[in-house]
Amino acid sequence: MNGKVTEKFIEIAGRIGAQRHLVAVRDGFVSIMPLIIVGSLAILINNFPPLGSFNFVEWMNGVLGEGNWQAVGGSIWNGTFAVLGLLVAFSIAYNLAKSYEIDGLSAGLISAAAYIMLVPVTEDWGLNFAWLGAQGLFVAMILSIGLTELFRILVKSRWTIKMPEGVPEGVARSFQALIPATIILILVGCFQALMSIFAEISVFEFIFIVIQQPLQGLGNTLPAAIFIAFLNHLLWFFGLHGTNIIGSIIEPLYLPLIQENLELFKSGVSAFDVPNTVTKPFLDSYVFMGGSGTTIALIAAIFIVIRKEKNHPYREVGKLSSPAAIFNINEPVIFGLPIVLNPAMLIPFIMVPVTLTVTSYLALSSGLVPKTVAIIPWTTPPILSGYLVTGGSWRGVALQVFNLVLATLMYIPFVIVGARALRKQAGRE
Repeated sequence: MNGKVTEKFIEIAGRIGAQRHLVAVRDGFVSIMPLIIVGSLAILINNFPPLGSFNFVEWMNGVLGEGNWQAVGGSIWNGTFAVLGLLVAFSIAYNLAKSYEIDGLSAGLISAAAYIMLVPVTEDWGLNFAWLGAQGLFVAMILSIGLTELFRILVKSRWTIKMPEGVPEGVARSFQALIPATIILILVGCFQALMSIFAEISVFEFIFIVIQQPLQGLGNTLPAAIFIAFLNHLLWFFGLHGTNIIGSIIEPLYLPLIQENLELFKSGVSAFDVPNTVTKPFLDSYVFMGGSGTTIALIAAIFIVIRKEKNHPYREVGKLSSPAAIFNINEPVIFGLPIVLNPAMLIPFIMVPVTLTVTSYLALSSGLVPKTVAIIPWTTPPILSGYLVTGGSWRGVALQVFNLVLATLMYIPFVIVGARALRKQAGRE
């Protein structure tokens, strides 16, 4: 019975993880992640905290003039975080169209054009940046998926202009997309006109009030963070890439939250006073240290428990996995120990990240540690990541050290039991 339940769970989770639209959303966010990280680091540099008696911002003001050098970071922000929704509208449509083996570039451009058509216009006829950024993510997701599906139907139904042979491929693709693009943009224009006449608000405001705002409020809670940590590691235990499977769900929820923190930090608000506790950097920096399961602490527990047996299998896996674990890559230990489908490791692998989620949330929400105000590459090693995501605070490092010690202590009893079981097994053989 247990075998059948496990097999069914793996089958269902695998189907969800491979679902075409969720994969497109996940890959769409992954595609723009370099831009998000660059924009985040630009703001962090613009507002870098003092290091003892050395104040980087004042020093730069003295060298280049007050505010002049910060215009560079501001421009980077405008090209990354400030147009996040527009970037996502293109990238999701592009990836979804490619999965159908149709013209991804045309689908992405149509989606981006439709997105701009729906963005509210300011009094001086400019696009409202409030909806070009993270607040427009849900509209970007819905629009890009819906319009790409319509584009696919029109292309497959041959509502296209077929050019004769010998015409350059780029020109042929452009004409093939002409009729579908015309139909789609006319429909979007009609929808926008109807929203203006009958609803008197933009679709961005409607989606934000009805869907996005409630979900973000729910996501910025301890129960939601615990559920995400639990589900991610339960999937990993069954050999499924939990981070990828739930990534398409949590990215739209947590990117707007970290952007709000970033914007307030950019305006001079202290990292202690920004509103959102649970963000993507919160999970990456305090819960997923060494990778899912905080397995860098598991490796530390192995080296503490198994000091004398130089050729013990656990110790060998620990030595091979350590270099990658420093950069939060933990497949070697997950599949090498193994953790996957290993009942001896199920309890600590799930309970450690859940516990660290609680300790980290309490530390940040109580004001002991600044909240996260920067997005950094997920491969950033622990200690350095704790310093950067808090805007340069030693308290972020202290929380990481505390979490690593706690996680190591939690892993030690299970490593002892597992090592003892291996010895008994070797004795019987």
